[in-house]
Order: sequence, then C-alpha cells, then structure tokens
Amino acid sequence: MEQAGQRQVLSGHVRNKNAKRIMRINRAIAGTGLVLATTGALGADNHGYTSAALYRESELSVDACGSASVGRYTLDHLSGSRIRNNTRVGAGVGLNYFFTQMIGIGGDVYSENTSGAFIDSASANLILRFPLGDSGFAPYAFGGGGHQFDGAEAWFAQVGGGLEYRFTPHVGAFVDARWVVPDEAKYYGVARLGLRFAF
Repeated sequence: MEQAGQRQVLSGHVRNKNAKRIMRINRAIAGTGLVLATTGALGADNHGYTSAALYRESELSVDACGSASVGRYTLDHLSGSRIRNNTRVGAGVGLNYFFTQMIGIGGDVYSENTSGAFIDSASANLILRFPLGDSGFAPYAFGGGGHQFDGAEAWFAQVGGGLEYRFTPHVGAFVDARWVVPDEAKYYGVARLGLRFAF
C-alpha cells in the first residue's frame, strides 16, 4: 500500500515536471509565431530599397528577442528529445551601432530564470555583417565576451553568426546562435530570434 502511494506521488511529480517543460516549449513556439506574424504585418515587401538604404553606416539599432540555451551535454549529443527536455527559454534586449555598413559593435542581455539573478548574461561583441545586394538579407558574424550572473558566475568568450532580414530601413527580423565558453564552467549554446529596430 505504501509503495503504491509512493509510485503515485512519483508519477505525479514526473507528470508535473513534463507539463512545465511542455508549457515552456509552447511559450517558445507561441513567441516565434508572434515574431513572424508581427514581421509579416510590418510589411514583407522591401522593393524600392537599396542595400545602402536598408543597412546604413552610423546606424543605431535596438533588439527585442526570445532566447533559448542548451548545455554542453545536449550540444555534444544532439537529439530532438534532448533539445525539447533541456532547453531553457527566456527573453532579452540588445543595442547595436554600426560605424560603416559592415562593421559595428553590439551589447545584449537576456534572462531565462526569474527566480535567480534578474539578468542571466550580459555581453559585448564586434559584429561584421554582409548585406546581400538589395535582397534585404544580411548574414553576420560576431565575437566578444561578457559575464554570466546566474548558475556558475563567470566571465566568458563567445563567437556566433546569424541572419537578418530588413522589411524597411527601420524594421527587421533576425535569428542567430552563439557558442559560449565560460572561464570556469562548461561551454553552452544560445540562440535568439527577434525584431530589430534601426534608427
């Protein structure tokens, strides 16, 4: 009788844990859908804009994004179930400044854990972007470092890449990913999906 009760408690705990994971995944999917719907509503037609108009020198931009991170073990043993069960989702903001059309600097922060530090990670990067003619697309690469405040507090180096699409000279969408190497902890990966507002 006692064992049956323990099994029921354990089963309820597992169901509750799985339900929380499913809710996190559903929130991430809903956020992605919201970003895509918003970008579509802002106008997917950038005809008439040249590359120089879409991606300008002396450009300041603000990012609003969702984030997702996975640890070293998941990166080393990629599978759909590991990604579903071990991904942490959150939200972040960023600020970028481009001196030329192709060279800029940026800083960003994000948080995935509301019970810990308000900001999980803050970083700064050198950014190189490569506008593809007048298509509106611009792949970019970045590298830099920062400090993580949640979990194992540590300084880190990072490198990554992404793709931006400008709907207008002032509104775009982006997706990127980075490999983060802390000085006293295991490496991990972070991906972002969001909107970019340029001025």
